[in-house]
Amino acid sequence: MKKPILFIITALFFLNASAQTNIPADSGTFFLHKFAQQIGKETYVVHKYKDAIQYSIDFKFVDRGSPVPLKAELKVNPVNDPLELTIKGSTSRFSKVDDKITIRGGEATIRVNDSSYTQKVSPPSFTVAGYSPGTVQQVLLQYWKKQPEPATIRTLPFGSVQIKKEGTDELSFNGKSVTFDRFTISGLVWGNELIWADNKGNLICLITNDAEGDKLEVMRTQYEALLPQLISKAAVYGMELFTKATGQSTATDETIAITGGTLYDVVTGTSIPDAVILISKGVIVRTGKAGSLTIPAGVKVIDAKGKTILPGLWDMHSHFEQAEWGPAYLAAGVTTVRDCGNEFEYINAIKNAIDSDKGIGPNILKAGIIDGKGQKALGIIQADTKEEAIKAVDRYKENGFVQIKIYSSVKPEIVKIICDEAHRLGLTVTGHIPNEMTLQQGVDSGMNMVNHIQYVYSIMKRNADKSVDFNDPQSIAAIDFIKQHHVVIDPTVGVYELAFRNLKDDITLLEPAFYNLPLPLQALFKNMGEDPEQATKVIPLMASMLQAVKKLYDAGVPIVAGTDMGFPGYSLDRELELYVEAGLTPAQAIKTATIIPATVMKMDKQTGSVEAGKQADLVIIDGDPVKNIRDIRNVSVIIKGGRIYDPVKLHQMVGFAK
Repeated sequence: MKKPILFIITALFFLNASAQTNIPADSGTFFLHKFAQQIGKETYVVHKYKDAIQYSIDFKFVDRGSPVPLKAELKVNPVNDPLELTIKGSTSRFSKVDDKITIRGGEATIRVNDSSYTQKVSPPSFTVAGYSPGTVQQVLLQYWKKQPEPATIRTLPFGSVQIKKEGTDELSFNGKSVTFDRFTISGLVWGNELIWADNKGNLICLITNDAEGDKLEVMRTQYEALLPQLISKAAVYGMELFTKATGQSTATDETIAITGGTLYDVVTGTSIPDAVILISKGVIVRTGKAGSLTIPAGVKVIDAKGKTILPGLWDMHSHFEQAEWGPAYLAAGVTTVRDCGNEFEYINAIKNAIDSDKGIGPNILKAGIIDGKGQKALGIIQADTKEEAIKAVDRYKENGFVQIKIYSSVKPEIVKIICDEAHRLGLTVTGHIPNEMTLQQGVDSGMNMVNHIQYVYSIMKRNADKSVDFNDPQSIAAIDFIKQHHVVIDPTVGVYELAFRNLKDDITLLEPAFYNLPLPLQALFKNMGEDPEQATKVIPLMASMLQAVKKLYDAGVPIVAGTDMGFPGYSLDRELELYVEAGLTPAQAIKTATIIPATVMKMDKQTGSVEAGKQADLVIIDGDPVKNIRDIRNVSVIIKGGRIYDPVKLHQMVGFAK
């Protein structure tokens, strides 16, 4: 008797399954977060066969309205040795991945985009392509445990990782105590990822950085409520990793004398050659020419002969996304940053660690971000009503924030409510100009400062080639409005230069120290930019943005140097170089990163220049950046709060070549 075709197909399916499958499929789900906001999820399904375990992974989030989907398949043998990884999709709004690695008989066949090659492989090695997906990192951790626990694992298609068990954490969850192991993984992204796992090596939480450099959290769904606690712990633990080898050579209460260098006064624009600076208990005591003041016996002396002494630099558009930014900033001579929006628990814990000498980094001024609700919203602090707006501002004030940052989705009617409440509490307001507003409307609603030159560009008369007609009455009126309303502009022109650069151009034209960066950062930045045709089209736009900086500065508008991340630490140097390209003198550019930001933040009585009575935040430069702005890169010594740092040691801490 002829069996029905459906019966035959079904029988064959179960016969094939029984031959291969020993254990039914397993699965797991993680929520994905940016700025602590849940923006997507990752789901994996596990199929266990006689000779292999296969993980099928679906990873997707939506970042400010842009979908970021990725699919991957990972195959390992029963003891977790890698056999194959296929990964394709987006890793951020601006980057993609398309890799396949197959390992057979000690040889790996590797395809990265359109490039294919083979290479010999020996254990311990594992297939992984960056921070995502979290499931691959879970299996990597399990592989590390079974090796057992090698110091280094080679990663394919390139690189290597180091995994360390750092301890255990006992947490309160649903009225009960749960304990997870805590690990660091370094080498996949810049710096250290933090992972919490159960005793079987199942991933509970991964705190990492995405391909834009933004913090991203991967959280097993059933433990979602633990995320705020783990974000705070990640900040503390991340900072603690650097306190064992700080590179500092003095205590803050020790007296220091800097001698022989040229002291540049950013307030008067004058220089004192062969200067002496006395520092005690973290404060500048006296300054003057050699011979005009006595150097006490027994003090620590720093010889600055042939060098220039400047105030510590400011980055007025930081996003302190990971602990590694602290040493990187200091190594570049940056002793103060304004954090322009971050995760609430994270930035509070980072600042507390630095301020209590449990972490290494610059002084942090916190600007609390508020967005509106909607598909393009960023973060979890959002306000669409008067009550929500006031509550958000009040919360920031109570937690030591000095400024509010408005983001792009805030409704026009809410902007004024935010500004009014902030001003009532003594806070200033900076930020993006929301999507339905102009710069003039934002300022009329109470905004004191504006981030990004694009918002100035957008209210000027533009030509067909995207350049600005600065002689047009519309452009003249725009600059006059900004001047008359005392608006502070944070241009961040460097971030546009990076975004618009021709991908065929040598990236060292932007960043001469590019190959000092850790390898994961090099890989990240090399793919940022435009193809030659598109890059050519935006040349007039970029030129007009630079010209706008010069026009604003000449009009008396306060310009403050900010980077919006970019090359850690180095991007502030590039920002100042671009201001000089725009037509500012090196001395004027230096002011935008010293006394001007201190003044607009109402801190010029305490910092921003090298004067008696001010904080001992200084940088000693090998060369004369007042004549040649590129010399600003030649940092020799950093002093923050009277504590001395060596830039080479700081850079080495966070994976830079030097």
